Amino acid sequence: MCGIVGYIGEKEAAPILLEGLKKLEYRGYDSAGIATLAKNTVHVKKDKGKINDIGFEASLRALPGNIGIAHTRWATHGEVTKENAHPHSDCSGNIIVVHNGIIENYQAIKKTLNLHTITSDTDSELIAHLIEHEMDSGKDFIEASKSALKKLEGNYAVLILNRKENQIVASRDGSPLVIGVGKDEYFPASDIPAFLNHTKKVIYLSDGDFVIINKNLEFFNLEEDKKVEREIDNIEWDAEEAEKGDFDHYMLKEITEQTETIQKAIDQNEDEINYIAKQIKEGYGIFLVACGTAYHACLNAEYLFSKIAKKHINVVSGSEFPHFKHFLKENSLVIAISQSGETADVLEAVKAAKSMKSKVLSIINVKGSSLDRLSDITFYTKAGPEICVLSTKAYTAQVALLLLIAYAIAENLEEGKNNLKNLYNLTYNLTALSTREHIRKLAEKLKEKNHMFTIGRGIMYPTALEAALKLKEVSYIHTEGFAGGNLKHGPVALIEKGTPCIVFVSEDTEKEILSNAAEIRSRGGLIIGIAPKDNDLFDYFIRVPEASFANSITHIIPVQILAYQLALLRGCDPDKPRNLAKSVTVK
Repeated sequence: MCGIVGYIGEKEAAPILLEGLKKLEYRGYDSAGIATLAKNTVHVKKDKGKINDIGFEASLRALPGNIGIAHTRWATHGEVTKENAHPHSDCSGNIIVVHNGIIENYQAIKKTLNLHTITSDTDSELIAHLIEHEMDSGKDFIEASKSALKKLEGNYAVLILNRKENQIVASRDGSPLVIGVGKDEYFPASDIPAFLNHTKKVIYLSDGDFVIINKNLEFFNLEEDKKVEREIDNIEWDAEEAEKGDFDHYMLKEITEQTETIQKAIDQNEDEINYIAKQIKEGYGIFLVACGTAYHACLNAEYLFSKIAKKHINVVSGSEFPHFKHFLKENSLVIAISQSGETADVLEAVKAAKSMKSKVLSIINVKGSSLDRLSDITFYTKAGPEICVLSTKAYTAQVALLLLIAYAIAENLEEGKNNLKNLYNLTYNLTALSTREHIRKLAEKLKEKNHMFTIGRGIMYPTALEAALKLKEVSYIHTEGFAGGNLKHGPVALIEKGTPCIVFVSEDTEKEILSNAAEIRSRGGLIIGIAPKDNDLFDYFIRVPEASFANSITHIIPVQILAYQLALLRGCDPDKPRNLAKSVTVK
């Protein structure tokens, strides 16, 4: 949520900041703003709405200077208004701030600033006034900024300008912030795509880091209360991977990329997979923790570990995990899964595990993320940048890796790899234009529907849950996923004539799930079968060849495409669904 980007160097800042904001649109936002500094004068342009609607392009010439900060806001404290858009300033207009996160003690802070003129309803503006308040007590800008940030409770990533000084202060605690390092220029930002066209060198900030950015970088850590050193890393993927290319939307591009991401899973280091398997074998109590789509990958793993490895694991939603931490021991293993590595609820779960001295292993896609730094062991999915808010390729990459780990626990990793190798042609065919056209015809039939159901059994049950999530996220059609056997325990009451139900069929669940489908059809439901073979019960059939334990990967792809097609037909933005953000960095 929210996007931050800054620039300091020899070039005009405003065009670079605008470019960076556009690269961060995927994070979700409802207002945006830019502030530049030139000759001790701050120039600001901000408003509610999308970047292309605000008129930034026409304003760039009026925003001079080679230092600046910019922001896309996702409203939390305060409504969506121009006044609440970032950047924010103090009373004097000297201190300019952009902020991502939530200041939990903002009410207490506001009471200490009763002599200040607060012009917005945000918690973020208070940071600028708090720095001003500290400077009024005699501190210089740097010491005042440090003192102010130490008083914040919650999480934050901030960039701070002082009108009288040619530098940017950057700091983070719980919210993502990295610094791109170019030739005589720096790019502090929420995420790498904001500056990837300019440099592939990056510094990942740790919690509590406080950085003074001018011609050089000077690092402090507020928690350690001392100067620190941070290494420069090289980004492994290219800017082209974060572009749409010939595709109309990132969502479709990333759906089609699953052919490659599954291959990347096969090519993962066997020693690392076997090492993770060893940790799971030795753990006393194994917990898989995640949120949203990654949570569904964990539910898939619960079945895979049971069927393949004969191993029991516990699956808990990240937001609920702290309530279960009392089961943890020092030899327990918590496996946290997150595409971004910045999901606030997952990070809280990991901190709860750490408080019990349990070992934490994370499976993530973003190197240098907060989860990466908190974990004892990290395993990267290597799915490449996922820009669309909806997770598609990252999800199937997670499931593929969990499948391999299950086989490794069973000491049969080679069989697992062979299972995935068979998916290459299947995935290619499932994402081909002919398949997309076939699914578009189904979307035409469903586009006016108000609610739908998805059902499955065994491994197909988590697939049904993930399918329902994809459909509701991007098409805004209310969709609920159920285990087939649970229909008669209540949900069947909602079936009426024409109610669509997507039925996921695999060879091991065929008899039972088709019985559930017959029950729905007898009450007037419209049955959509995703299965290896057609059946008289199906009103619409999408063929997906049997893939054994990898069915959860192949069967979800048609629904990803269906969700995309429905979004287009219903006038929704597939890449940026309403009210959603790519990285949920607030609890």
